[in-house]
Amino acid sequence: MKRKSVLLLTILLPVQILGINILAGHSNFVEKYYSLGLYPVISKIMRYSLGWIPFSLGDFLYAALVILLIWWLVRRIKQRFRNPKLWIPDALASLSVIYFCFHLFWGFNYYRLPLHKSLEIESDYTTEKLIKLSETLIERSNKIHSELASNDSTKIEYEYTKNELFEITLEGYDHIEKDFPELAFNGNALKRSLYSLPLTYMGFNGYLNPLTNEAQVNTLIVPYKIPTTASHEVGHQLGFAKENEANFIACLVTMNHPNKKFRYSGYTFALSYCLSELYRRDQAKAEELIKTIKPGILANYREVDEFWRQHTNPFEPLFKATYNRYLIVNNQSEGMKSYSYVVALLVNYFDDTRNVL
Repeated sequence: MKRKSVLLLTILLPVQILGINILAGHSNFVEKYYSLGLYPVISKIMRYSLGWIPFSLGDFLYAALVILLIWWLVRRIKQRFRNPKLWIPDALASLSVIYFCFHLFWGFNYYRLPLHKSLEIESDYTTEKLIKLSETLIERSNKIHSELASNDSTKIEYEYTKNELFEITLEGYDHIEKDFPELAFNGNALKRSLYSLPLTYMGFNGYLNPLTNEAQVNTLIVPYKIPTTASHEVGHQLGFAKENEANFIACLVTMNHPNKKFRYSGYTFALSYCLSELYRRDQAKAEELIKTIKPGILANYREVDEFWRQHTNPFEPLFKATYNRYLIVNNQSEGMKSYSYVVALLVNYFDDTRNVL
């Protein structure tokens, strides 16, 4: 009976892959029946079930999977990979179960409607609109900096504990829920990553565990970046699987946050994306606008850059390349380059006459 179950699971792996490829072309179906139907129920159950645990259960699950994989490889090597008719189906059956759980618990969100379609806005924009939004973001960022800092050259410090930053992050979702019911968040499962140090050397701010729906934040990063990083990971928990869309959600939540320092993080985060894209399109104009930014804001930017420079290592490009491939496989055809889509969302969302920045 066991071998029959293994064989069935093995056969189901290619069936699942075929089914995913078919669903990838039916985003309206995924949006209606999974992302807005089944997933919110699954996500809420998992967050309420695991959120009360003070540590990341998902991180321990990852550790267990790695240990089991190493143990499996050691056994195969000791046996010189004999009896492939036994261990190959076993391996494929295990992969089939993990593949199924990944998509059922979260992964189907990769195939939902693009965010610009659900928001009913355009996905392209002119350089003139990008310049206009960049100027607005600079004005807002400068204004908030003046209200928070004693002088123009002072970077903004975040005196909160990491737990306080997490609590304030969720306050932002509570605040914005009035205008955006789809961002209603219940059941806190926002946690510190147990792997913050390796994450830092890999070049990542955080991640969502798709098997437990816990959002992990690398708490070694500069505190100024935690508001947008934590908001980004909560966006993933709400079913916005694509990185660019989660970044847009992070901008939206933090720029509308009741806490002024969180608004500062949000406006300057959105501004950094806009200026990077403008620099690619019109370098001279970007450099002109950068001169109008208060030195204290640039000091916060430099603080982040210096942090990552201190943790660069020869293996980081490999980790980034691996993640880039993961994004491509999961319906983000441009990989990490697709992050620039957040600029299109920002420009068109705030250009819409229904919305006010």
